[in-house]
Amino acid sequence: MARPLRIEYKGAYYHITSRGNERKEIFKKDSDCEKLLSYFGTAKERYGAVIHVYCLMSNHYHLLLETPMGNLSQIMRHINGAYAAYFNTKRQRAGHLFQGRYKAILVDADEYAGGLSRYIHLNPLRAGIVRKPEEYQWSSYQYYIGKKKIPKWLTVDFILGYFGGKTTTAKEKYREFVNALIDKEYDNPLKDVVASTILGGISFVNEIRDKYLRGKKADRNLPALAELKRIPIEEIINEAEVVFSEDKGLWKKAAIHLCHRYSGRTLREIGSYFDIGESAVSQTSRRFIAAMNKDKKLSKKMKNICNRLKLCNV
Repeated sequence: MARPLRIEYKGAYYHITSRGNERKEIFKKDSDCEKLLSYFGTAKERYGAVIHVYCLMSNHYHLLLETPMGNLSQIMRHINGAYAAYFNTKRQRAGHLFQGRYKAILVDADEYAGGLSRYIHLNPLRAGIVRKPEEYQWSSYQYYIGKKKIPKWLTVDFILGYFGGKTTTAKEKYREFVNALIDKEYDNPLKDVVASTILGGISFVNEIRDKYLRGKKADRNLPALAELKRIPIEEIINEAEVVFSEDKGLWKKAAIHLCHRYSGRTLREIGSYFDIGESAVSQTSRRFIAAMNKDKKLSKKMKNICNRLKLCNV
C-alpha cells in the first residue's frame, strides 16, 4: 500500500490537510472546534509546534505549521490522536475519525507562505459559507486583521512581516491582499506541488532532495520518493546545453545519454522529449559511452555536468 513521504527537519514548514473518514463531519458543534484549537495550544506547549494559519471546515481542516524541533509526526499524532479520542468518547463511537493519514506538503515558506495563507483563509468563501473571510469564526484570519486578540499558540508575525510587521498598516495590507481575490478566479498555489510532497521551486526541491533524500532507497510503497529521486529531464537538457553550447549535435547526444542513465524515465518518455524512437535512445547512449572512452576531454565535460547535477560519476 502506498504511503505518504514524510520529510522532517528542524525549521520545516508544512501545509497540513486532515479530512474526516468517508468525508464525514469531524466538527458537529462549536465546542468541537474549540477543542481542536486547544490541542493546537498543547502541541505548541509540549512539542514546540508553531501554528501560522488554520481553517476548520465541517469535515476537514487546514494548517500552515512550522516545526522548529523537526517533529512533525509527533505533533500530528498529538493533535489528531487527542481530538479523535475526544470526539469518539463524547459521541460513544468507535472506529477511525480521520480519513487515513493526514496530508503534509513541505513548503518553501519564503516563496509560498503568503499565498498559502490567503488560500487557506478563503476556503470558507469557496465553500459558499460566507461572503467575506472575516465573517468566518473558525479560521485565523480574524487575528491577522486585528479583529480579535491573538491567542498565545498562534503566530502571525512571520506572514504579516511581509506586509510591514504587526502594525495596523500591515494588517490592513494583508486584508487587501486577501480581499483582492474575492469573487475572482484564481489558481490554487498547491498546483505547483512536486510529487505530492514539496511545494517549491527547482532549487528548493533539489536542496531537499540532496539533504534529506539522497541516502534513501527507492521504495515501491513510497511513490513520491521514487519520483523525487528522479533528475528532471529539463534540468539535464539545460546543463548539457550550457556545457556543449558550441556543438548542438553533441549536447543532444550527451543529454540523451544522461537521461537514459539518470532520469529514471522510460525509453519511450525520453524518446518523446527528443522526437526519436526507443531503440534510438539506447543506441545513442551506447555510442556516446564509446565516444567518452576514446575522448578524455569529452569525458571531463560529462563529469562536469554530473557534478553540477550532483549525479554519480559517468
